[in-house]
Amino acid sequence: MVKPIMKTSDFISQLDENRIVETIRQAEARTTGEIRVFVSRRNVTDAVKAAERHFTRLGMDRTEQRNAVLIFIAPRARKFAIIGDDAIHAAGGDHLWWRAVSHMEPALRSGHCTEAILSAIAEIGEALAEHFPGQGPNGNELADKVARD
Repeated sequence: MVKPIMKTSDFISQLDENRIVETIRQAEARTTGEIRVFVSRRNVTDAVKAAERHFTRLGMDRTEQRNAVLIFIAPRARKFAIIGDDAIHAAGGDHLWWRAVSHMEPALRSGHCTEAILSAIAEIGEALAEHFPGQGPNGNELADKVARD
């Protein structure tokens, strides 16, 4: 049995939201893509399905170029998922998601919550910039913040 590294409240209180938001803004400055982070206090059984529900609820499926990405974390369940809309998935494929997960997972396991999220944002931001480069001043279609339930 694997014991949780930290309580949900500890995970959430340790997040440096300012750094996360600033890193999202920096990544999005180079692309037309959108990145959101969602932290759930719930004990989800399927992180991907939960992420898909929040992806839709947050309007991420309605971006102009269909290139939004959600980083979903459920610390109570010790699960996370990274999902993207149709265009970014078609451009980056499963390889993109596995790379982002491989950067994020070790940091989460060692209790470095903010760093885990920042590494995923950086990896996703690189892929978005490669496949969907910015075209002048980008309109920010989605709020740059850490969302919660």
